[in-house]
Amino acid sequence: MPASGFRVPVDRLVGAEDWHAEQLLDDADNIALYKKVWKTLSESAVSGTDAHNLISSARRSLNSR
Repeated sequence: MPASGFRVPVDRLVGAEDWHAEQLLDDADNIALYKKVWKTLSESAVSGTDAHNLISSARRSLNSR
């Protein structure tokens, strides 16, 4: 999981945010890296009923301690 926020508004630029600054990255290696991170995060994300069920399960687990 990235430690900071980022965005890939176009295929040739990445905006990477840190606590003190934003960097605009335009080299191919960085763009490929951030696109890979985005793909991984996107594939592991849940929404709707799946997200509700995941959160409910986590809450039940914490409440049983």
